[in-house]
Amino acid sequence: MNIVLCGMMGVGKSSVGVRITELTGRKWVDTDAVITGRYGRISDIFEYYGEAHFRSLETEVVQMLVKEDNLVVSTGGGLVLRPENGELLKRNGKIFFLRASFETLLVRVRADETRPLLKDTGKTAERLRELLNARTPVYEHVADYLVDTDDKSIDEVAAEIIALAAEERP
Repeated sequence: MNIVLCGMMGVGKSSVGVRITELTGRKWVDTDAVITGRYGRISDIFEYYGEAHFRSLETEVVQMLVKEDNLVVSTGGGLVLRPENGELLKRNGKIFFLRASFETLLVRVRADETRPLLKDTGKTAERLRELLNARTPVYEHVADYLVDTDDKSIDEVAAEIIALAAEERP
């Protein structure tokens, strides 16, 4: 069984994913890193080929990952927006929605100019709120578990996910 982390950009999917692997010995995979390694910078993919193409690349990566077991998968913030991706990930994994407040997310993403959906908008807070409002119901629907991350350390979030995942083991 794989542990799959979903949620908004800036929620800590990568940091928590790395910590879970350190504590469990599982292999960590970041879907955005896989895409970057194969196809180049995500911001360039968005600029030259568009968001729809990027989402297709995400689905390709998911199709590859579901063939593996004992992974910790940190997904891109929009990966589970495609219903087929959530369905594929559930075949051999449990999906954990990492949730943080708008205020927490804004502090974390405001300094990162590389995020394509926030880049050059001049309205980071407004755009982030739009994305959060649109995506939260999707995350809640696809997730097997919801883990709040506000006011918790990376270690606390990782430990909570590990405990929940252990309950799933036969």
